[in-house]
Parts: sequence; C-alpha cells; structure tokens
Amino acid sequence: MITKYTSGNPIRTDAVVKEFEFNSISNFPVDYKIVDGKFIFSFDMQDSDIVFGLGEAPRGINKRGWVYESFCSDDPFHTETKSSLYAAHNFLMLSGSKTVGIFIDFPAKIRWDIGYTKPSRTEITVDGTDFDIYIIENESNKPIDIVKEFRSAIGQSYIPPFWAFGYQQSRWSYADKAAVDGVIKGYDDAKIPLDCVYLDIDYMKDYKDFTVDDDKFPNFAEYVKEKKAQGIHLIPIIDAGVKKEEGYDVYEEGVENGYFCKTEDGSIFEGGVWPGIVGFPDFMQKEVRDWFGAKYDRLTDAGIDGFWNDMNEPAIFYSTKGLEKALNKAKSLEGENLDLSKFFNLKDTFLGLSNSPEDYSSIYHMIDGKPVCHDKVHNIYGASMTRAAGEHFAKKFGDSKILMFSRASYVGAHRSSGIWFGDNHSWWSHILLNLKMLPSANMCGFLYCGADLGGFNENATRDLVLRFLALGVFTPLMRNHSALGTKNQECYNFENPEDFRDIVTVRYRLIPYLYNTFKKASENNDMIFRPLAFDYPEDKMARECETQVMLGDECMICPVYEQNVSGRYVYLPEDMTFVKLSGENVETKPMEKGVHFIEVALNEVPLFIKKGKQIPLCKPAMRTSELNTEDLTYIG
Repeated sequence: MITKYTSGNPIRTDAVVKEFEFNSISNFPVDYKIVDGKFIFSFDMQDSDIVFGLGEAPRGINKRGWVYESFCSDDPFHTETKSSLYAAHNFLMLSGSKTVGIFIDFPAKIRWDIGYTKPSRTEITVDGTDFDIYIIENESNKPIDIVKEFRSAIGQSYIPPFWAFGYQQSRWSYADKAAVDGVIKGYDDAKIPLDCVYLDIDYMKDYKDFTVDDDKFPNFAEYVKEKKAQGIHLIPIIDAGVKKEEGYDVYEEGVENGYFCKTEDGSIFEGGVWPGIVGFPDFMQKEVRDWFGAKYDRLTDAGIDGFWNDMNEPAIFYSTKGLEKALNKAKSLEGENLDLSKFFNLKDTFLGLSNSPEDYSSIYHMIDGKPVCHDKVHNIYGASMTRAAGEHFAKKFGDSKILMFSRASYVGAHRSSGIWFGDNHSWWSHILLNLKMLPSANMCGFLYCGADLGGFNENATRDLVLRFLALGVFTPLMRNHSALGTKNQECYNFENPEDFRDIVTVRYRLIPYLYNTFKKASENNDMIFRPLAFDYPEDKMARECETQVMLGDECMICPVYEQNVSGRYVYLPEDMTFVKLSGENVETKPMEKGVHFIEVALNEVPLFIKKGKQIPLCKPAMRTSELNTEDLTYIG
C-alpha cells in the first residue's frame, strides 16, 4: 500500500507514473517541524533495524551511521567522507520489526541523517516545503515486496539492447579512427571478446555536441557501418553544455529560441566546461527537450545506436562572473607578500570556482512560464537531459532499443536509461563500493548499471583490473574505462592477456542468463541484485553481510576485493554449490552452510548457486551477435 502526502505546490518531476489519492501533509503520520523554510521529520530506530536505499551513494548497503545528501555532485573522490555522488535517489527503507519505505519526490537538496547525530534516530531535512512524500507498506513486511510496490509506482525499468551486455572498452580518449582500430585489433589479436568501443570528448570538433571531427574520423557514417560489420558498436559521449561559438548552429538555435538557462536579469548563464564558455539547455522545458533530443539524429542517422550522457549534474568548471572575480582578486594581490591567510584565501577562491553553490543559485529555468531558481530543480537537471534523448528515441525508434546511460540521475530516469557510477578510482576499496551500490541502485529502478572497471582515475595494477573485471562479469554494464594520463588498462596491454580472456569469456557464456534475469526483473519490478538480508532476514550473519550479494533467484556473488590474497572468506546462509568459472572451464563443489575460505585465482570468477537451482551457460564467442543462445549447458 502506498500513501501519498503533499506539501505546498511541488515542482513536477514525473518520477511517479501512478496516480494516488491526495493527503495533506498535515496528516503525515510522523512528527515534523518547519525550521527556516525547511521541512524536518525524524523517527527512532531499533538496534537491529537496517536502513536500505538511496541508490547511488557512498558507504555501505546498510546506510546507518552516516549523513547523506541528495545533491547531484561532480566529485570523483568517492571516499567514506563524502555525503553525495552524481545521483539523487530519494528512496529509503527501514527494515526491522516493521518494514517501511519512504520516497520523497523533491528535486532539490535533502539531508538524510541516518543515525549519525544520534545512533538510534533518523532525521530527514527537506530543503523546502513543496514536495510529495510516499509511504510504502506491505502486509508481508518483506523488503522485496516494499521495493516492488515502489517500483510499480515509478514505472518499468529501461531494457537495453542485447548487445549492450557485451564487453565494452572505453578511455578518455580514443581520439581518432586509428586509435579505435588499434583497440579492436588489440582485443581481436588477444582473442578477447569485445562489443563496444567508446568515443570520449575528443571525437567531437572542438568539443561541440553532435559534431564529429572529420580530420579524425573521415566519412564517419561509413566508418560506423564498417565497425558494425565487425560486430562493434561505437558509443559517443554527449555533454550537457553547448559551446558558445558564432556559426555553430546548435548554439545559435539555442540563443535564437531562448533555449538556454538564464541569470536573474534574463541574460544567458555562461559557464566554462571542456570547450570553454557554454550555454546550458533548459531541460525543464518540453520544447527544449524536444529540440535537444532531435539533435541525436545527427549521430543515429550515421548509424550510432548508443550514447553516454555526461557532465549533466551540471558540472561547471567556472562561470564567467566567478572567474572574473577570482582573477581580479589575484590581480589586486600582485606584488604583495602573501602570508598564510592571504595565500590560502586566494587558493580557496580558485579551488571554489568549480560547481560553485553561488553559480548554481544564479541559474534560472522557465517552468510553466515562470522563472525558477536552479537550486529548486538541481537534482532533475541531468535526468531531464537524458529524458530528452529517451523521449526522442522512443518516438523515432519505437521498440528498437538504443543504449543510453547517464552520469547524473533522479528516480524516473530509470525508465529511459541506465547509469554508471561516475569517475571512480583504481582503488581496491572501489571494487567493494561497486558491489554495495548494485542493490541500492536496483531498489530505485536502475537495473542497467555498473562502475568503471579497473577504475577511472589513477594507475591500475594488473591484479586490480582482473579482480574488478571478475565482479564486472555480473554487472549489466561491463565497461573498462580510464582517464587521460593514466596507464593504459585495456586487457591486451597487460602481461599474460589470456587471464583477461578467461574472465571476459565467462561474461559471454553468462550473457543469456544475465539478459533473461535482467528482463524478468524489469518486467516484474524486481531486483537483479539483493542484499543477503532480503533473502535471509532471520540470519544475523546474512543481515550484516556487506561483501556478498544475491544475483537473481539462483546465485550469490562474492568478489575478491583485496590485493595479494589467494581468495577470501565467504558466508553461506544455506547449502550451496561453489562454482569457479574460467574461460570454458567450470569447477563445482558442494558446500554446507557456514563460513568457508575459497581460493580464487586471478583468472577465475567465483559464484555460488543455491541448492536445487541451475543456471545456463552458452558457448563463448567474440561478439554477442555470434552467441548461440539456444545451445546451453546447465550448471548447479
């Protein structure tokens, strides 16, 4: 059962697709107060209660003991000290003697103090008084039933094309045709399967959206066709900012039609990103979404069938006004003897240019003919960009699917796209962070998801990439991605690439199972990945387990996430079959309930299958288009 409570006049987000009876917030069943224009409510927790949810967020599966913020943030340092990442997924579930879900449909900032200030109390601060709150309850009192109830209210999750489950290689940047061909050749020569190669910002002409640099990619449409004949899909990036340039038609159309975000005085807000000064399309307006979405035709008409939307929190390196103020400050100090205070104040001025709260507050959108400050809609900006593309693709291609995923997101965007978990690091801790985000993202409808395997920032070691890939074998998005200036981490660039071939081959053997599990989860408003606590609520060790998750109805996954170890300890909440997969090799061993140490070589993928269950494996292939999904072998 879902009960909706409305306060004030909420900005429409379209996160919820079902209609619910209106209840005034005055009838809200939890004590609340309004302080300085903020709505604050709180509730007590028992020691045994677990708090799940918040989608893409730092820390653990159990969200207790920290304070989180719903505020889409361009921050690559995903450490324990952070409160927010790239997404705002405002669904929380308290699981204990009574299991209850809470969804706050509010596109501005929310603070979730979950046992941080007081260990036994959650306090939620909504940064305004115009919102909808949905309370989700179910007679079964089971967490999965609460999730299904919520998911039925927000609509069916996006299903990508079958080939999007193949292995994908990315880097900032494969800047030209020769670089892309080199990647494909490297994988083919090493006999490592591959389906997608990504085009980061350098494929564009001067970083302009919906352009291709003809010097780097001559006869682009023919090249795309040639790659498709090889079974390779090229996936270009699209950024939120549109370059300010005379003669650039996308920018000039945006100016002429008033499609860009404004400042309070009605002038175009100007921020700096990759191409320098840009305008940010006002995706709050349907007319602007229709216009921007149609621009993807320039690439789909050339044969492109997949995209990743980026920099859409929106990320702003600087604003023209902010930069001017900083430069003037530096100029005023020229020739001075900068003491401790003056130097660090100047340094902080420049460090504070990026994604400045002052800049966000100076942006205005038009909603229903009225100017609205960006602060009130910040968390749906990126989702609205992706919605622009998704709505256009649905209209143009119907059931023909385009691969689409985004960095910034809000509940509702799950109906037209997936997400990746942003600019992570080549840290061992980020293998575990990836695992912990999977069930939380699934709870909020985002099924097609995954992290940058091997880590985006810093230099990756061979063993880290292998262990990261062994988890990525199971994530719907299996993409290796790394940053400019870091060590090349394509699989064929490491010693003994046959170990990488063994891991990626396992993925291709599992694709029929993973794809069908995905489709079933989407159609039934279910989860692909679940905390062990969902399946074994009476088992204390299972309830507290944060390093293993359930996969589908059949399996449990347990990645190795530490360096210089031959395996790991696992907890089996029931008798299971331990399976080690490597290339075409399959080893199985029945194990009883309890704690076990399992040995896992660097070229092996560990998996546990529940007693009485089986999963299918197909014969491997170099491309998803070559897989025989009818010729299956069952293991269990």
